[in-house]
Amino acid sequence: MSFQQGLSGLNATSKNLQVIGNNIANANTFGSKVARAEFSDVYAASLNGGGSSNIGIGTNLAAVAQQFTQGNIKTTENPMDLAINGAGFFQLTDGKSPVTFSRNGQFKVDRDGFLVNNSLQKLMGYAADALGQIQPGQAVALQLPTSGVAPSPTSKIAIEMNLRSRDAVTLPTVGAQIDFNDADTFNNATSLTVFDAKGQDVALTYYFQKSANDTWNVYATANGNTIAGTAAAPLPITTLQFAPNGSAPIAPVGTVAFNVPVTTSTNGSTTLAINGIQLDLGTATQYGTAFSVTALSQDGFAAGQLTALAIESNGIVTARYSNGQSRPAGQVEIANFRNAQGLQPIGDNAWSRTFTSGDPVTGVPGDGNLGVLQAGALEESNIDLTGELVNMIISQRIYQANAQTIKTQDQVLQTLVNIR
Repeated sequence: MSFQQGLSGLNATSKNLQVIGNNIANANTFGSKVARAEFSDVYAASLNGGGSSNIGIGTNLAAVAQQFTQGNIKTTENPMDLAINGAGFFQLTDGKSPVTFSRNGQFKVDRDGFLVNNSLQKLMGYAADALGQIQPGQAVALQLPTSGVAPSPTSKIAIEMNLRSRDAVTLPTVGAQIDFNDADTFNNATSLTVFDAKGQDVALTYYFQKSANDTWNVYATANGNTIAGTAAAPLPITTLQFAPNGSAPIAPVGTVAFNVPVTTSTNGSTTLAINGIQLDLGTATQYGTAFSVTALSQDGFAAGQLTALAIESNGIVTARYSNGQSRPAGQVEIANFRNAQGLQPIGDNAWSRTFTSGDPVTGVPGDGNLGVLQAGALEESNIDLTGELVNMIISQRIYQANAQTIKTQDQVLQTLVNIR
């Protein structure tokens, strides 16, 4: 008599219950993947390799395979939490051991600005230079900026507007060409703040004066001081000449360069000179409608301090500053495998690559078959708790059935022993 079949069934079912128990224990573990016990039957080898009436001698555990299906995405209130919606794994490093891979996106910023998980492993990606340009190539531990952004002086100004063609000529016939304190010497005005090399703001005011039919003089002051000419005799920085139909100016062609002199601000500080500003008036029009400025822009900004970080769906980490500027601070790189079930689980919600899994295929989120990122969210485990409880009941019954075969084998053996 053989107890082999029943014993192997007990061992296999016991291991299946362990797998089910581990699944249930990790039902609330973010990024965890359900495991499945896979079994195979066992037959004794035949001397001649034949025989159609062989009886199996039981079962054994062939593999414990994890199922890398997508888990539900749960939103959180932490902007550093990340979820991968689709294929891929976060790449993590401690700077010493080989890179590990995880679907758990519970990240925090450490004292040095690195994005780390609860095991203090650092998230890997592409760094950005001081100008916010992503440097693709070899992935490194992502380190977020802690310092502010330096100021940038204004170099370009663009004004999109309409000057009313029906306005009267306001160019004085005697005296100075314009008096900035006399609204009868100009038709319209608008203001814009620009910045010097220290990031100090300078208030520019533009005055538009109709000097003749289809012709407009453009004057400018910086903190109340004329930019061209003298205080007693201001001069225009340019003159706009429109076509008879009032469309875009026919002169000047291209941008107009002018310099902003040293001025004194309202708080008494001295601003620096801003040289070589390029003024673009190419989109101005002269139609019969009222004067209106539809767009007014300049490219300078003051110094700013880091106020917030945001991670986009393509993995770009955007730093936002108090001066309204934002720039990339890095980009998360994720990896995928041809055979994800070949990965070796190593605990702490992580896996390591093996020969069976193959080499990782890396890229930025959204490229190819890689998933996209969702910030402020985490991927829940893909474990179906109801299904696991049902599987537990089935495994329990199978365990009882295997124990019953051993009991029956014992009774048959006892009958043989008792034969006289």
